[in-house]
Amino acid sequence: MRMIREHKFITVCIVLAFLVTAVVLAGVLRSDEADRKARAESVEETIRERVLQCYVIENAYPESLKYLEDNYGLTVNKEEYKIIYMPFAENLPPDIRVIPKEAKR
Repeated sequence: MRMIREHKFITVCIVLAFLVTAVVLAGVLRSDEADRKARAESVEETIRERVLQCYVIENAYPESLKYLEDNYGLTVNKEEYKIIYMPFAENLPPDIRVIPKEAKR
């Protein structure tokens, strides 16, 4: 009888250890995803700052992301982010979106 109780106790401990590990791992993955999104927002904000700088200096919004790279020192890790830059007109700000690419594991 005592052996059965010990066996049940060990089984419960293993199950609890598995659950704790799963919860911790889920928290780490969630934290990593939040960090990636925060970095993408920071990159987007930097692009918007360069766009505004261009507009103030040239009185026109830049026609492309490449223009910002060539003339305003913008550098973006394009392997880590997908950047959508859609200009409308010289006097209208472009639509800018920065999306983190899937993490390489």
